[in-house]
Amino acid sequence: MSVVVDGLEGLRVPEELSARVPAEQRGPGRGRDDVRLLVSRGEAVSHHAFRELPALLRAGDVLVVNTSPTLAAAVDGRLGPEPGGEPVVVHFSTRGDDGRWAVELRSPEPSGSTRPRAGGPAGAVVRLPGGGRLALAGPLTPGSGRLWWARAYGDVPGLLGRYGRPIRYGYTERDQPLSAYQTVFARPSPDGGGSAEMPSAGRPFTAGLVAELAARGVWIAPLSLHTGVASAEAHEPPYPERFEVPAATAALVNAARATGGRVIAVGTTVVRALESAAVAGSAGAGASARAGRGWTDLVVTPARGVRVVDGLLTGLHEPEASHLLMLEAVAGRAALRSAYAAAVRGRYLWHEFGDVHLLLPEEEGHRARCGSNSG
Repeated sequence: MSVVVDGLEGLRVPEELSARVPAEQRGPGRGRDDVRLLVSRGEAVSHHAFRELPALLRAGDVLVVNTSPTLAAAVDGRLGPEPGGEPVVVHFSTRGDDGRWAVELRSPEPSGSTRPRAGGPAGAVVRLPGGGRLALAGPLTPGSGRLWWARAYGDVPGLLGRYGRPIRYGYTERDQPLSAYQTVFARPSPDGGGSAEMPSAGRPFTAGLVAELAARGVWIAPLSLHTGVASAEAHEPPYPERFEVPAATAALVNAARATGGRVIAVGTTVVRALESAAVAGSAGAGASARAGRGWTDLVVTPARGVRVVDGLLTGLHEPEASHLLMLEAVAGRAALRSAYAAAVRGRYLWHEFGDVHLLLPEEEGHRARCGSNSG
């Protein structure tokens, strides 16, 4: 799937705008919430500190958050028979219902990050620490060799707990502890599952900020979607992922919509889960959220649109990323074009440790309130 957003085809994000370390490591006295917040209302853009978020929302709004914990999903291995073999880094992506795992094999770099490599071959065995084994079966999707199904011999959650580390890409400066990749909303899964990569839109939130939101009458509603390994270089659409929307969250979303509140998804993962469980109403009745769980292969595009999400808090995505189709579905092409041009001009930071972008519905009263910060 190619991403076509007019005005972004030629956008270049300078390499120095990659966030290389977490916000709290960029200076003394800094915290997770010391990031910038770009706000879009239609084509109007305003610039804020993330700590201003409570003042930008209204009593009765609902922030829907992803509670999936981040796994230490990267493990060193050796591909091929003993002794020796090719050194690889295994990224554990998604556990299937049959017990197999979707995995990505990458080649280690001297810096500690990794680079892409061809998947497979079928039938090969990856030797893992502690005596574990991984037998490669075949590509997850015919014609795409990045992710492969593999049969793991041994306890994978235990393996990740003992030998794993968070997935890291080349734009980051160094390895970080797993705690740096957990959001304040993360909750352990009963089956040991979680996300291969952090649901990063929730990272800047702190307990204090959540308390301030609650004091202002903003509701926080949980769901879970276990994210798979992103296609950092290929920019493929997301693969099927496991999700759960609780009945209480669906009820809160529907109540907010009925009383004029806005439903703001914290992250593209939340949009995917909510929209996967949404049900279209009768003519003129709109749509409603509902409880649901299972697997979703939904790809939200402008043609499909969104049914229950009014706004989105998300990171800044590469111009070729498939996520931009979802952003366009939520806010429109013109808003996205204006925001990303402003983000580059304003030297915002990209990726999971970077700044964040709040896309809100265009409203006359709120546009006037923020007009003095436009840029």
